[in-house]
Amino acid sequence: MTDLEFLDAAEAVLRSIELNCDELNESSDVDIDNQRVGGMITLTFEDRSQIVINLQKPLHEIWMASKEGGYHYKCVGGQWQDTKSGSDFYADLNHALSLHAKQPVAFSPQ
Repeated sequence: MTDLEFLDAAEAVLRSIELNCDELNESSDVDIDNQRVGGMITLTFEDRSQIVINLQKPLHEIWMASKEGGYHYKCVGGQWQDTKSGSDFYADLNHALSLHAKQPVAFSPQ
């Protein structure tokens, strides 16, 4: 994957997260404040807990930190997979979102 391909794919993930937050905030009682600065999004929940997702450009990775720990994802065959477990980014994100929001939350690629 070239640097440009990484940036395009990773930016699509960040945009998707922003869109999902906006849709969720409009259609449910879940309140997630999302702030983006460059290649980093911070999701803040009612209890002030946070999920931080940021791009690691030199490594071609997306990193996510939540209550449960930190995860690193690489794009493999068009899917963002954890570098240790192979789990899917959106599956892990949805688990973390639900934990922080204290109710089921599901984001999907857009």
